[in-house]
Amino acid sequence: MTGIREDFLSVGASAARLLREPAVSEAWSKPSALEEFSVGGLAGHLAYQVLAIPEIVAAPVPTEPTISVLDHYARVEWIDAGLDDEISLRIRSGGDLVAADGPVVLADRLDAALDQLTAGLPEIADRPVRISLWGPWSLMLDDMLLTRLMELAVHSDDLAVSVGLPTPELPPRAVETVLGLLTRLSVRRHGASAVLRTLSRAERAPGTITAF
Repeated sequence: MTGIREDFLSVGASAARLLREPAVSEAWSKPSALEEFSVGGLAGHLAYQVLAIPEIVAAPVPTEPTISVLDHYARVEWIDAGLDDEISLRIRSGGDLVAADGPVVLADRLDAALDQLTAGLPEIADRPVRISLWGPWSLMLDDMLLTRLMELAVHSDDLAVSVGLPTPELPPRAVETVLGLLTRLSVRRHGASAVLRTLSRAERAPGTITAF
């Protein structure tokens, strides 16, 4: 099994443990650290990053063009969307829907999906897959898992902060992979000089180099 698949499963398991923390269920209906997201909705969005994968690998190989990860992020609507834009509303409502049956059911579903993927992912070729809501394009499976790994890492931090828990410590290789993707996206958004200066020269650093 490839490193990206091992890291995806490992970070997914970390997210599953976070969902079972009492602090998450106790704050389920409260606002999260992400504006307009409840803790439950954020938990649903976090879990969806794993829950979506069994369905997409079971689907027929798509006929839509297969693009690179960076091309994918150039096309998705959510990066520059406002809180009240349709895509942002759809993402939040999707998280609420996934979490609708509560924290215990959600955690059980996530554990079951991880068990299924742990058994099945090693046998699946790195082939095109897609999430239909995104648009008319596909990603290679390992690239898809890279995007989901980044979402799991970022939103695990969001959820932990939302309920006053320490951010889960993730495997070093997974962290390096996520930071590599975010750095590439930051360079694309702000330029290489801005990222270089922020990492090396505080006196010349711009105000932000956020990837999104």
